[in-house]
Amino acid sequence: MIPKSQNLTQSESQVSRADRERLLRHRAVTLWFTGLSGSGKSTLARAVEARLMERGVLAYVLDGDNVRHGLCADLGFAPEDRVENIRRIGEVAKLFADGGVITMTSFISPYRKDRDNVRALHDQGQLPFLEIHVNTPIETCEQRDPKGLYKKARAGELKNFTGIDDPYEVPLSPELTIDATNTTPQQAAVILVEYLEKTGLIRA
Repeated sequence: MIPKSQNLTQSESQVSRADRERLLRHRAVTLWFTGLSGSGKSTLARAVEARLMERGVLAYVLDGDNVRHGLCADLGFAPEDRVENIRRIGEVAKLFADGGVITMTSFISPYRKDRDNVRALHDQGQLPFLEIHVNTPIETCEQRDPKGLYKKARAGELKNFTGIDDPYEVPLSPELTIDATNTTPQQAAVILVEYLEKTGLIRA
């Protein structure tokens, strides 16, 4: 995105990303959890965060609901607002990762183009980006319905709800796909941490 002001210059740090990674003893990466509401994204991200922190790995979860209480409080759920929501969090995730943090984002992020744009943003910054599709069937999500949102959407009380009257575009080539129907958050967290080990992002 091109800034409106032309009177801007990039400020370069005297501390490199490599310096931060040496200090933290692990590489930086963004884990982008995407999936329907109720699919288990946030629960899984929190489980991974806890497991990593137990190992002395600096990790942080950027959660969709939490972000909408502050950074994106001015946005609704219309398509254009969803696009801006993901653009903003993509930029924040990049900053966190550049700071050496293993950054996890838990957002429905329903549009493929928006997720691809965030990946491209990380590619430009030479930052690893892993897309994790929490591919839990909508039937399971509706049965869970932890916030009662599907019930409201089915009753016509909630518009632009992903999976009901707004589309969810499935990732074409995610790094990992997890169905949280028969996989517990703890089991899925083990899978993810092992993947980080195998790819050399954290020490085994």
